[in-house]
Amino acid sequence: MTGRTAHPKVEKLIVNRWSPRAFGESEIPQEDLDVIFEAAGWAPSAYNVQPWTFLYARRGDANWDLLLSQLIEFNQSWAKDASALVFIVSDRYMRSDKGNTENHSHSFDAGAAWALAALQAQALGYHTHGMTGLKFGEAEQALGIPDDQRLEAAFVIGKAAGKEKLPDFLQEREVPSNRKPLSEIAKAGKFA
Repeated sequence: MTGRTAHPKVEKLIVNRWSPRAFGESEIPQEDLDVIFEAAGWAPSAYNVQPWTFLYARRGDANWDLLLSQLIEFNQSWAKDASALVFIVSDRYMRSDKGNTENHSHSFDAGAAWALAALQAQALGYHTHGMTGLKFGEAEQALGIPDDQRLEAAFVIGKAAGKEKLPDFLQEREVPSNRKPLSEIAKAGKFA
């Protein structure tokens, strides 16, 4: 991908993944969506509790308007053209017949599941764009999310389209971004 460089041993699927905002208003077959969710389900999690739930809508289905309306207006303006919209929810507790205990890593584990979903979507020829521009505080109620669950984020899935469909100020940003150098994200030993 133009402008992106990584160590040659870094998997190309990872390097080529990026988050466009211009989507082509296409349909996504349920089978493809199911494969993306199944891949996400293979994410590692503490004690293998798999604390994530994906609430989703496919373009034009009975849930589309409800889920789309839970994004802030800016995100609604471009996410409306995606093929699927997904909200990521994590369970705050580890549940067992001995009772429930707080799950310190529920958000971390749900993030791992999102990452695998994004990579599987990429492998199938789709793009994803994650976002936290949601109507937090309202969306939980609208989506029926219980208090023992946490709404983490949302993402869209779809086929990328030409940047011309975006407003001018977004067109210049519609390119894959680079990443911080390794020296800024990995430190041997202590933080400082």
